[in-house]
Amino acid sequence: MILPSLAIVVGFILLVWSADRFVEGAAATARHAGMPSLLIGMVIVGFGTSAPEMVVSAMAAFDGSPALALGNGLGSNITNTGLILGITALIAPIAVQSKVVRRELPLLLLISLLIGALLWNGTLGRLEAFGLLAGFFVLIGWSIVEGLRNRQDPLAGEVEQELAAQAMPLGRAIFWLIAGFLLLIVSSRVLVYGAVTIAQALGISELVIGLTIVALGTSLPELAASVIAARRGEHDIAIGNVVGSNMFNLLAVIGIAGAIAPLSSIEAAVLYRDWATMVGLTLLLLVMAYGFRGPGRINRLEGMVLLAVYIAYSTVLVLQATA
Repeated sequence: MILPSLAIVVGFILLVWSADRFVEGAAATARHAGMPSLLIGMVIVGFGTSAPEMVVSAMAAFDGSPALALGNGLGSNITNTGLILGITALIAPIAVQSKVVRRELPLLLLISLLIGALLWNGTLGRLEAFGLLAGFFVLIGWSIVEGLRNRQDPLAGEVEQELAAQAMPLGRAIFWLIAGFLLLIVSSRVLVYGAVTIAQALGISELVIGLTIVALGTSLPELAASVIAARRGEHDIAIGNVVGSNMFNLLAVIGIAGAIAPLSSIEAAVLYRDWATMVGLTLLLLVMAYGFRGPGRINRLEGMVLLAVYIAYSTVLVLQATA
């Protein structure tokens, strides 16, 4: 157990560090290429913060552990919304001014409901997985259009400030883009090895490991990004990172895993426990942050509600796994 535990710790540390380098390199490279700031924030940063989940799920599927990959996809969304936005709102209430983020919130709920419909029969075939990946590319196309149409959106200004503060030469940007991605692959491989080995040794399902340990580890980049952004007053980045990452997780992370290794026998608990919790948190986020009569806002009390749901869900998972 010592070696697998060490693999998880080292994998987490390397995963978070490499993901940060990858995102910074990708964003700086895109800026040198003349890409608008809003487009960088919506597509490049959104994709980059979901890269750990994508690579980990792909590795798990290649290793014959698609349940771990599915758990990672759903669990990351639960962690992003409940834990990350809950903690972020407690530190600094989040004001949602970006029209683009407000358009993304209902879209995230629709995608979440779509996932439930696909998982309803207890399977996820390769054709359905390719359908999710097609939806992912449609989302990228929509994001590009929105990014070009709304160059004056408040989110664009916040992203521009971040890019200016993290400016780097093109050569260094390309180096970290490539090196960060390669390290993501290595760290994901180490993390999956440790997680699967411990799950087998303790008799815990790979699904639960994916929903908890792996989901928490792959969501750490979003936690760091959202907390730092909120403390700087960059509220739209704080929530935009999570909303964008959640959509990418459902379409790309689950889609990639299902395309590599289709799931033929999904546990019933995935729907009534995991998917239902994810949808409930997404609905709470929509009600709190959308701003039906003006700019939305997640205050500290609402942050406590999100965090309480995450803690309750995690407690149920642990109790069921150890029963």
